[in-house]
Amino acid sequence: MSARRIGILGLARSGRAAARLALARGEHVFASDASDSAALRATAEEIRRAGGEAETGGHSIERLADCDVLVVSPGIAPDAAVLCDARLRHVPRMSELEYAFRALAAPVIGVTGTNGKSTTTALAAHLLRAADFDALAAGNIGTALSEVALREEPPDWVVVEASSFQLADVETFAPRVGVVTNLSPDHLDRYASVDRYYADKANLFRNAVPSSVWVLNGEDDAVRALPGSAAGRRRYFCTRQALAPGEDGGFVGEDGVLVLRDSGRDDRLVHVSELRLLGRHNWANALAAACAALAAGASHAAIASGLRTFQSLEHRLESVAEVDGVLWINDSKATNIDATRTALRSMTRPTVLLLGGRHKGEPYTSLLPELAQRVRSIIAYGEAASVVQNDLSAHAAVTHVTGDFEAVIACAGSTARAGDVVLLSPACASFDMFRDYEQRGRMFKELVLARREAGRG
Repeated sequence: MSARRIGILGLARSGRAAARLALARGEHVFASDASDSAALRATAEEIRRAGGEAETGGHSIERLADCDVLVVSPGIAPDAAVLCDARLRHVPRMSELEYAFRALAAPVIGVTGTNGKSTTTALAAHLLRAADFDALAAGNIGTALSEVALREEPPDWVVVEASSFQLADVETFAPRVGVVTNLSPDHLDRYASVDRYYADKANLFRNAVPSSVWVLNGEDDAVRALPGSAAGRRRYFCTRQALAPGEDGGFVGEDGVLVLRDSGRDDRLVHVSELRLLGRHNWANALAAACAALAAGASHAAIASGLRTFQSLEHRLESVAEVDGVLWINDSKATNIDATRTALRSMTRPTVLLLGGRHKGEPYTSLLPELAQRVRSIIAYGEAASVVQNDLSAHAAVTHVTGDFEAVIACAGSTARAGDVVLLSPACASFDMFRDYEQRGRMFKELVLARREAGRG
């Protein structure tokens, strides 16, 4: 039987990894990216050297139509011209997540939701390592699942952060343990409705079996409803209320201790003050990760130890520096309204909020309760700045900055007073000014640290 012809659409992180995996499996690879940059050209050349074919700066539809399957990177929208081309209708397509899963020899914990996915994914892997498992975090968190599938020795567990984009085109993806952190409107620039967005999330349960374990946010009605009648055992986590009678999972006791309940037995883990994470939402992330780790075989003692040692991820409520009495916090991963709302609820000082980037379709007025309680001033920037100003200027002090990101930071610095927080929690995608939220967050940190060094000079 001749080798399959694999078309790879997109040459960023996941596309590059999928191409490497396909070549390692002896498949013919034709990789294609509509964009053109030095980094993409370098990736294309790497694929060619490994024996595949690759192009940048456009798609050769005839070549793609000749493939047996298309592996589509999550950054390519379903309505992209290349995917809507009638000449490709006959070619089956799948996400990189699905393609890698078919080659993976390790069991998976799948983590999805609107916010908290990355922290929960990294924390679950950390807890499993504390229990002496060889556990990796992969997927949307940074390491493509195809990279893990390339390992000669499979890990004991892979904790996979799965976005709605990655779950949209799955067929066989079947985590042994699945986690849904929360649900709220997001990506309305890509989805026609919230229901369509939630439907892609629900693909987490597509291949449920009776032995599946589903860890669900017990305080989110949409999450509780998402699995429908899917087979498997439910575990719920709550931070503001007790578990219902007969439910297993995790909760925060009245004395502030995280508790796991399994088969009706309660085991105390750590007090919330022992967590190195900021905010009540991270109590929920800790409980979700703990429930998942317990289902994967970690002991209560190992979970408690891991909870005490885990530190916040980069770009997630990351304290950068205090300069002249002003604390600068990098929450660049907050790319939607709900994530920014969560960040604001974690603030305990007057806040100068940096809000902007590429608008994703949600009204910023839904932030008004948090703005009224915690925010002294808003710096609006990027493509969304005029929308932010229109939505919020009647309710809060909004400064529209039209310059580059350095101008945004300079404006924030001149606005903030000693005792304030400057919070980068944009509620927007980064693509108007940056490659991704990581580049945005690192630029923020570089500029803040430069301000600190200038003050010392």
